[in-house]
Amino acid sequence: MFGTLTEKFRNLASRLVGQKTLTEENISDAVRQVRLALLDADVNFAVVSQFVKRVKEKAIGDKALKAVAPGEQFIQIVHEELMALMGMEGVALQFKGSPTVIMLCGLQGSGKTTSTAKLAYFLQKKPHQKKVLVAACDLQRPAAVEQLQTLCRSIETPLFALAGEKDPVKVARAALAKAKDEKFDVLLVDTAGRLHIDTELMDELHRMKEVLHPHEILFVASSQAGQDAVTTAHAFDQQMSITGTILTMLDGTSRAGAAISIREVTQKPLKFEGMGEKIADFQPFNPQSMADRILGMGDIVNLVRRAQEEFDENQTAALEKKLLKAAFTYDDYLKQMTAMKRMGPLKNLLQMIPGMSQFPNFEQSTGELNKIEAMILSMTPSERIEKVELIPSRRWRIAKGSGTSVDDVNRMIKGFKRMKDLFKNLPKKSLQNPASLKNLGDFFR
Repeated sequence: MFGTLTEKFRNLASRLVGQKTLTEENISDAVRQVRLALLDADVNFAVVSQFVKRVKEKAIGDKALKAVAPGEQFIQIVHEELMALMGMEGVALQFKGSPTVIMLCGLQGSGKTTSTAKLAYFLQKKPHQKKVLVAACDLQRPAAVEQLQTLCRSIETPLFALAGEKDPVKVARAALAKAKDEKFDVLLVDTAGRLHIDTELMDELHRMKEVLHPHEILFVASSQAGQDAVTTAHAFDQQMSITGTILTMLDGTSRAGAAISIREVTQKPLKFEGMGEKIADFQPFNPQSMADRILGMGDIVNLVRRAQEEFDENQTAALEKKLLKAAFTYDDYLKQMTAMKRMGPLKNLLQMIPGMSQFPNFEQSTGELNKIEAMILSMTPSERIEKVELIPSRRWRIAKGSGTSVDDVNRMIKGFKRMKDLFKNLPKKSLQNPASLKNLGDFFR
């Protein structure tokens, strides 16, 4: 996500390798590298100045820890200060009214309309399960209403629009009346944007605010805009008193400037982030998660969150017992792979595990999982629960049915048995340790 910045921080830590302790001299050099890396990532200059000042003061004032290498100690200080810049903890939406009214505003091209649909989908899912109405009040951009209609249809969310109406305030007023009459929990309002901030845009947003009395006003910022997004967010906050920010397009070549600076400049929390083009590529913003990703430490926060969404707690406990007793079957294997696929591409999941971002065979691993799934689906019910032995003739049939080779089937069976042996010999606590997932690569060889 922040490839260049992350690489620079990795290099910074490696430069401190071999140092016996943190000294004022090597701290000054490290801080200088941090300053250059952040400025190159388009982080606000004033924010960078205050950030490096705090890092240096903290590093010089810290007592040397014998068990911690200087590089790790310095990066930990940087990590803590990055979290402090971005708010320390995530800030959730406030559900106060009946309905709770949420306005989304921003410039054209920031992903505002798509974010409206993504937020609707997010609020409809567990744990919120809100009844959501979306109001199409962007009447400036051609086809904006049609785009929102298509998106809402795909997630089965009702959309309110007035055909032929030119005044978005009238649409907003009618949408609010409908939301109240039909007892919707949340009204999401997509507003118009411009290519730049102007009086006409702000007058329109002010009039809508007076009608809707929104509980949340979320500014939608493209992370690819870098420092420009921060400047625009500050201007919108002065005019509209925003309650938070949605950061979009984090799957692209972001330079981190907006992610690191925007909360410090506006003093309003980052609440959500968009990670891709799909409706489900949307999640609450978490400062620890973002700091982890910037420093190349993986993303355990969101990995655990996704796992909790896809894996049933009771099923997981039952699976753990099976693993420890070596009673894990090919059927269980298939169920886990299906759940993992719902969490997203394996390449993305592996990148969320600390130390796995440089795993060399992401695409190969994904392809191997697909082949394993095809092979298990080609087995008979008895073969999947290991009631019959997979003799050569059966292996040949499985290979033919799955479009793979007998060598592929042999390798899959060997890896499956190795996995069962591994988990059987693991202490129980190791199954709950994400670091144990590093053994995943062994099953694809």
